[in-house]
Amino acid sequence: MGVSEMKKHRYLIILACVLIAASAVLFVIDYLVFGNLHDNMFYLLQDIAFLPLQILFVGIIVERVLSRRETEEKLHKMNMAIGTFFSEIGNPLSSMLLQSAADSGLIIERLHVRASWKAPEFIAARKFASSQAGIKFNKADLPALRAFLVSKRPFLLALIENPNLLEHERFTDLLLSVFHLCEELESRPSLDGLPLNDVAHIHGDIARAYQFLMLQWLDYMQHLRTDYPFLYSHYLRIHPFQPHPSAIIE
Repeated sequence: MGVSEMKKHRYLIILACVLIAASAVLFVIDYLVFGNLHDNMFYLLQDIAFLPLQILFVGIIVERVLSRRETEEKLHKMNMAIGTFFSEIGNPLSSMLLQSAADSGLIIERLHVRASWKAPEFIAARKFASSQAGIKFNKADLPALRAFLVSKRPFLLALIENPNLLEHERFTDLLLSVFHLCEELESRPSLDGLPLNDVAHIHGDIARAYQFLMLQWLDYMQHLRTDYPFLYSHYLRIHPFQPHPSAIIE
């Protein structure tokens, strides 16, 4: 047991002794003033009889409040990390891949989040993104993609090692799919003249990562819309799923 833990337990013991002593003193004062030991003992036992229920109810309420606060703090930290991910990797990667996607026009049409979007629009966009497992990236610049992902490897590793983020299933899938794509591209000495089967395999990894990118991005945008309108306004202007992203307000 560390010194800080010993001090903490010592503090609790002292506090318990002080409270018990205070109760005893107040009981004696009550007896000396009113002189009715029978009634004092009756109400004391009555209070003790209901003490377990009081502990139960107070314990449940306190536990719920603390659990809710802990969950909110954890979600806040996770969303901060997710926002950092999109700033560092997600948005540039989405833009890079969108340019080579066969159905880029349709993707922009369905995922161009606007200020007027509410829950139904986000639900429809998620439904569309969930159906896009077979996106074709025949024009993907694999060397440029490899260079970008390899440059972001330390950042990806730092996120993957964060235990709080691993509790977020969708974001974990996204991180692992992007990291796997990075490893697939980096493990090949050259990306020129690859067999067709190998190219198809890499394109499948790209499609998987991009689908997770779209889904997580929609979740993050809806979170910003609810909790951080000023960030939401900024991302509405710069996100890659629109024809001409620009932070400049015209």
